[in-house]
Amino acid sequence: MLESLDRLEAQRTRILQQFQNLGDFRHGSICAVSRRCGKPTCHCAKANDVGHEPQLRWTRKQGGKTVAETISSPAALRKTNAEIAEFHRFRELNAELIAVNEKICHLRPVEPTSAHWSVEEKKRLLRSINRSRGR
Repeated sequence: MLESLDRLEAQRTRILQQFQNLGDFRHGSICAVSRRCGKPTCHCAKANDVGHEPQLRWTRKQGGKTVAETISSPAALRKTNAEIAEFHRFRELNAELIAVNEKICHLRPVEPTSAHWSVEEKKRLLRSINRSRGR
């Protein structure tokens, strides 16, 4: 069954209202990095030792490079986890909004106009196509 245009527009309005309720968010993920300190007399320098406690880091892409920032406390971990979860919610809402808008665009009728291109419209269209091809 096809959805009605009114129902889809109401759904889009509900999705847009949910954007207003988003809290602080940031992209990225949290990872644990095991490390060795490099001191020759430390326990981590021994062959079968696992090293020091893992450090928790928030990693993300920034300017085409991966950036990592150490998470210093349990409170900072909880805060970062909540912000990343909110970012995932933002992405889900964004995907829903795009899907609904595509359905609306498909259902909305074309405005009745001339059935033929005007000479000026043809010229503009051809110039645009040639520019996009790099000619």
